[in-house]
Parts: sequence; structure tokens; C-alpha cells
Amino acid sequence: MNLLRALVTVSGMTFLSRILGFIRDFVMARVFGAGMVTDAFFVAFKLPNLLRRLFAEGAFSQAYVPILAEYKNKQGVDATRALVDRVATLLTLIVAAVTLLGVVGAPWLIRVVAPGFHSDMEKFALTVELTRITFPYILFVTLVSLAAGILNTWNRFTIPALTPALLNVSIIGMALFAAPYFDPPALALAWGVFLGGALQLLLQVFPLARIGMLPRPKFDPAFPGVRRILVLMGPAVLGVSVSQLSLLVNNIIASFLPTGSVSWLFYADRFMEFPAGMLGVALGTILLPSLSKLHAEERRDEFSALLDWGLRLTLLLTLPATLALAILAVPLISTLFQYGAFKADDVFHTRDALLAYSVGLTGMILVKVLAPSFYARQDIRTPVKIAILSLVATQLMNLVFVGPLAHAGLALSIGLAACLNAGLLYVGLRRHGVYAPQPGWGRFALQVLAALSVMGAVLWFGAGESEAWLARGGLARVQWLAAIVVGGAVSYFAALFVFGLRPRDFRRRAVQ
Repeated sequence: MNLLRALVTVSGMTFLSRILGFIRDFVMARVFGAGMVTDAFFVAFKLPNLLRRLFAEGAFSQAYVPILAEYKNKQGVDATRALVDRVATLLTLIVAAVTLLGVVGAPWLIRVVAPGFHSDMEKFALTVELTRITFPYILFVTLVSLAAGILNTWNRFTIPALTPALLNVSIIGMALFAAPYFDPPALALAWGVFLGGALQLLLQVFPLARIGMLPRPKFDPAFPGVRRILVLMGPAVLGVSVSQLSLLVNNIIASFLPTGSVSWLFYADRFMEFPAGMLGVALGTILLPSLSKLHAEERRDEFSALLDWGLRLTLLLTLPATLALAILAVPLISTLFQYGAFKADDVFHTRDALLAYSVGLTGMILVKVLAPSFYARQDIRTPVKIAILSLVATQLMNLVFVGPLAHAGLALSIGLAACLNAGLLYVGLRRHGVYAPQPGWGRFALQVLAALSVMGAVLWFGAGESEAWLARGGLARVQWLAAIVVGGAVSYFAALFVFGLRPRDFRRRAVQ
């Protein structure tokens, strides 16, 4: 399989999911605005999302995929199936216990993650109820992550990339059609999360069965592969916990800021997740299995060359996204969210957070490309140490930025810390001789910078004044924004072509 084609496939599926995510957020903003109800739901949904990143996309995947790739390449199908059965059984039992504790202990959890809510008992009670409904999502999505690791190792990228779209479809459907039948209507959003998780898990069954890797119950925590995964998960849990702790602390601080702060940060973060998912998550997804195979076979030069390919592609696609988010902040926010209960004041508060977040977008995505290079080599400790340093830096910057910048200061701290994280990961790879840049970086940098200048000029003159976007009707905003985005994209890639870059320069075969 061509890795560039695989990236296009994964990014395309992620694009669909992100578009549905924006429709979901548009529906939520129009129906519920940015206030008590959305603050309560976003905090309630943040808890299972935090644990999802810890158990599913975070520590578990980092420890599991390299071992799985090693078993597949060196020990064969039967041994790999035995590993899958035992890992799936143990993981299900652990996460089911965590889910039960979360449902029972929801009031105590909310006191920890959003202590500012306790002064408003109505807001606090609603958040607790929503948390109890959404918490089982962690069980569903952890098993989905297990399935995704298996399918990606077999170079089956489409279903795992498509799966997240089901969550957005479920929430949209519940918000539009079921909300009037719930009291309060916000409960429909929580049940949409529950239903979406169940649908995501069901989608994995047939693809796993086709490759003969549908897990069967086998409890054997002493199995050698399981023990190795558990050993790797120790530092991995610490590393992911550090990054999630940073987000949790920011959420606690935001709960004491003016009402709407949590929601403004959420809506701004949604714009960040669009390129982060399409580029960072997609690249990390296709790179980790191939890097793991190259490490298992001790093909060091190819390992370095593949990472170089990933870094160039990251910068080629991330830098224009960063520039576009900064220039088009108001056009994007007003076009997608300024309807119904979401007012002009919400647009500007969300813009402030988005501008601050965009400072760190390239760093955030580079982390998702650089970190798999450590995980593939079964080195979890180095990224953990760097993550801890980044957490300390985030909180120190919060002390500096939150006072003058309020909620936008929290976003800026996260963005700058992501750049620090990426820089330290890069230095670590160079220092250990894992990565050596391939020839041609100087010319590549000049080509990208020249194309960015062309695109930036097109976007700047096309966007015009912020006030004009607030005054336009919804259809006029959509039409003008679409024209600007298309014009910016065409100008960027046309400039790259003129300056000598070609698609064939980035073609690369997947490691078999």
C-alpha cells in the first residue's frame, strides 16, 4: 500500500468525521448556545474523553501496537491471535471496573474537575447526571481502539478512520430529534454519546472477523506478551496522564472564569482538532505500524528515512493550516457558530482562544509524528520525561497569561507547551542517532515559505474586516468563506508546484 494514498484515505475519513463534528457543534451552538447547559455537557463529556486518551488512544495504543506488530512479524498469526484474545479480555475487565467507579463516583469527580460548578447547584447536578450517562463511552471506545490497533497493523486503515463519524451522527440526531422528549433537553446529548460509542464498537466486528482477529475471552494476565504490554503501559500511563492533567488543570481554572469560558475554549479547540485529526492523528496512525515493523527488523536507515518523510509532509500541510486559522478566525467562527443563542460576543471570545491555540498547532501535530518514533522502539520513558517538563511549563505559563488574557491565556499556554514538547522530542531523536535529516531540507523550507507567503496574501485580502462577517447572512458567509478557502488552497498548492514540488516527491510504500 502506498503510504501517501493511505494518508489520503485516513485523512478523508477524518475529514468526514470533522465535518460532522462541526455540524454537531453548529447544532449544539444553535440550540443550546454557550452557557450553563453547554458548560455542563462539555465537562461531563471531557471526563470519558480524558480516560479515552489514557486507556485507548494514549497509553494502551503506545504500548500495544509495537508489541502486536512484533508478534505478527516474528511469531505468526496463531501467536498474534493468542495475544489479542488475552489483551482484549484483560482490558475489558479493567475498563469496565473504571466505568462502574466513574458512574458511582460522578459527584466527587465533578467536584475535582470543575470545583467552580459547586457554587451553582443546578449546574452541578446537571453535570453529574450527564456524566453518569456519558461515562460508559470509555468502555466502548477503548475496545474500538483495540480493534483499530489490530486493523491498522494489517494495513486496514479505512474502518478505524471512519468510526469516529458515528459518534457525531448520533449526537446530531439526538440533539435535533430527541431533545424535546427529554427533561432537561441536554440529556439527549449525553445519550447521543452513549449510543455513538455502542455503534462505533459494533462497526468493528465484521472487519475483525474477516482477518480472523475477532477477540475471544481468554483471561491470562501472565501471558508473556500481556506482561510486556503492562510493563510498557506503566510509563505510558504516566506520560498520557501528564498531558491530560494539564488539560484538567486548565478546565479547573476555566470553571472559575466567567460563564461561557469552558464553551469558548471548547469551540476554539474544535477548530484545532480539525487539522490535528486530519494530519497529526492520520500520520501517527499510518506511521506507527510501519515504524514498529522497521524497528523489529532492525532496518535503521529506513526507519530514519520514513520519519523524515513524515516530518516533511507534516510541515507541508500543517503550516498552511496554522496560517489559515489565524487569518480566518472570525470568518470561520461566525460562519459555523453565530446563529441562534451564539452571539457576536461569543464569536470574539472564541476567536481569542483560537488565535492563542493556533500558535501551537504545528507543535501539537509534530508531537503526534515524533512520539510514535519512540513508541515504535518501545521507548516510552523519554516521551514521558518530556511530557512532565511540558506540564510544568504549561502551568508556569498559566500563571503569567491567565491574568491578562483570561481563557485565551489557557489556550496560549497549551500551544506553547506543545511546541516545547515537539522540540525536545526532535532533539532526543537526533541525540540518540535514531533520526538523521535527509538531504534537501533547505530547498524544501524555502519552497514552503514562499508558498505560504502567496497563500497568506490571498487569505488576508479575501477575508476583509471582521465586522462585515458578523453582519452577513448565513448563506452569504458560507459562500464567501468557501471561495476564500478554495482560493487559499489553490494558491498554496499552485505556488508549491511553481516552486518545484511534485506529488511524486512524497510517494512511499508501506512496510510489509
